[in-house]
Amino acid sequence: MAIPRGLQDWLLDGADPSVRYRVLRELLDRPEDDPEVRAARRQIGRVGWAAEILKEQLADGQWHTPGTSGRELYRPKYVATNWRLLVLADLGVSGTDPRVGKALGLFLRRFSGPRGGFGGRESEVCFTGNAARMLVRFGRLDEPCLGTSIDWLVRHQKSDGGWHCFPSRTGTLDGWEAMSAFAALPPAARSPTVERSIERGAEFYLDRGLVREGPRPYAPWRRLHFPVHYYYDLLVGLDLLTALGYGRDRRLRAPLDLLESMRGPGGRWYLDAIHPDVDDPAYPLRPPIYPFVLEFPGRPSRWITTTALAVLRRAGRL
Repeated sequence: MAIPRGLQDWLLDGADPSVRYRVLRELLDRPEDDPEVRAARRQIGRVGWAAEILKEQLADGQWHTPGTSGRELYRPKYVATNWRLLVLADLGVSGTDPRVGKALGLFLRRFSGPRGGFGGRESEVCFTGNAARMLVRFGRLDEPCLGTSIDWLVRHQKSDGGWHCFPSRTGTLDGWEAMSAFAALPPAARSPTVERSIERGAEFYLDRGLVREGPRPYAPWRRLHFPVHYYYDLLVGLDLLTALGYGRDRRLRAPLDLLESMRGPGGRWYLDAIHPDVDDPAYPLRPPIYPFVLEFPGRPSRWITTTALAVLRRAGRL
């Protein structure tokens, strides 16, 4: 089924260039050398969301961190340099952009460690998975620390196939960042060990229907949000698994049905919450916290709609 013309026009007309690029490539199958694709690609970082983020970058490559002194690149969440780089990578900013290069230099000097995990002695799955995904999306496949971080993520997979960002013997659906790093890797760059880790991780998610964990349903996993660099939801899981080739697995039928049921008027999906959005003792956040948002919650979202349609397309439902 093709995307209705009205929905296609809404996604493209007046959209941020990051959205336009994704729609043209992921939904309309335009080749990379298509004039409209090239034009959208050139505009990423020059106008729109990415440009506004880059405009706030300081001369030394970092972003201002309220309430801190010196080069604090991680806190406060979610506006410090670490989080800005993750958003820029998701938006498709080129890793060859000198502004990105300057910030990445600070990040790698501060956080890359000899054992593979990012963050030094405090390395953990969420931070390492996010950092690895960011490097891949910036095209930094030759960074020595990328390969060691991927190996680190494989080593820290739990016996049940999942991962956890906090001390635990078992995995949790919320520990999705390792799978996101693997999904970002080009298939040719995935070793047999990584492929086996992906298979085990996919089974972990599929066996739980992407949202079943514990005795009671966890409501936040049924809301859609962006950025997603700390919290999980249904669309995060579907995006990962369909990108990894599991879109036709029968165990995805119910999650895909749920996603389709969340479609609003005009075939659009809404942004349900800004980031961060969970007040839960399971997330021990150190204040101050600065929410970050690109679109308005409670309204139709071009970013969420593009992702949802890409998921349905990979699963053969579009």
